[in-house]
Amino acid sequence: MKLVAGVDEVGRGPLAGPVVAAAVILREDKSFNELADSKSLSAKKREELNILIKDKALSWKIAFVSSKKIDQINILQASLLAMMKAVEGLEKKPDKVLIDGIHKLNISVPSIAVVRGDTKHKSIMAASIIAKVARDEFMKKLDKKFPQYGFIDNKGYPTKFHINALELYGPCEQHRASFRPLKDKF
Repeated sequence: MKLVAGVDEVGRGPLAGPVVAAAVILREDKSFNELADSKSLSAKKREELNILIKDKALSWKIAFVSSKKIDQINILQASLLAMMKAVEGLEKKPDKVLIDGIHKLNISVPSIAVVRGDTKHKSIMAASIIAKVARDEFMKKLDKKFPQYGFIDNKGYPTKFHINALELYGPCEQHRASFRPLKDKF
């Protein structure tokens, strides 16, 4: 049986927090019929599927790249780095890697970039879900440290509340200084 890993990342657009990627190798069974693109699922459903995926997948790995590293190498390179770290961290080596998007990874395993892969391949859907849950959990913890930004609700995205908080308090250590409006104002 050939092992296929699906890879996806979350958190490219926020003004704060890490970019998070996951790689998942699924078993061939009916356990994963409920999978879908993480953006189309409720938070509750993502959390349920997160447990199922981690329990039943052949192998999975989540990788974080910090906001500081994002500022150093840019968000695209940070996203690719997170995906590479996730693939390289898998306990089982895949025979092929399917990546959501248009960019292949610089890895030793054959890889295929699949546009909208998170709507087409179960392994990419699974990666999308566990990466999203991991990033959301990170942002909930960050909200406890920096409640003034509303990270529990906005997850670092540039909502009106978040922008207003930046105006009032300035950025924190988790903000991406290379992103607008931070780059322009702070």
